Amino acid sequence: MTRVILTRHGEVEGIDPPRFRGRMELALTDTGRKQVAITARAIAARWKPSTVYCSPMGRCRETAAAIAAACALGPAEVLDGLNDFDYGDCQWKTHDEVRAEAPAFFDLWRRAPQLVRFPGGESLQDVVARASDALRMVVERHREDTVVMVGHDSVNRALLLQLIDQPLSAFSRIVQDPCGINELEIVGAAIHARTLNETGHLFAGIEDSP
Repeated sequence: MTRVILTRHGEVEGIDPPRFRGRMELALTDTGRKQVAITARAIAARWKPSTVYCSPMGRCRETAAAIAAACALGPAEVLDGLNDFDYGDCQWKTHDEVRAEAPAFFDLWRRAPQLVRFPGGESLQDVVARASDALRMVVERHREDTVVMVGHDSVNRALLLQLIDQPLSAFSRIVQDPCGINELEIVGAAIHARTLNETGHLFAGIEDSP
């Protein structure tokens, strides 16, 4: 059995109010760094991962490095397939800006994301294909291991759609908070989602932190 601990990076700018962050390099906020430290401790306390994988974006690499250190592992391995959505011409624009500039496009993205390709960027199908391929490689390498994968809101949701057998139209219904934890067990074609977007560790940890 492969156990996948899928998590998102810590808080960055552009989450509230929401922006199409995508491939913009963003540093973790002070809150984000606290979230990462708490999450690293929580993962190390509950599981014994053999490897940590992450997106090439700095916010994920920093999150993954903290988890690897807490678990006494070597450096995290970067997987390009876990990179964030390429929003093309919409990158770093707020949702309100895109809604004002292209209301029909934005409405379609919210209602039927499977029908959208971002101008100069990717479609949801592109993200699902590369993220699923990264997961396939990880499962083939680690048939009897626990592994951590650190990704983004969008790429994690794309992966979860495949893992829990949901249509692409359900993309916006899945929530992935900063440093939320998903635990998935994969045995052949059988996939069990034990937890989705678990965040309880963050509230307890932040309250206890100095």
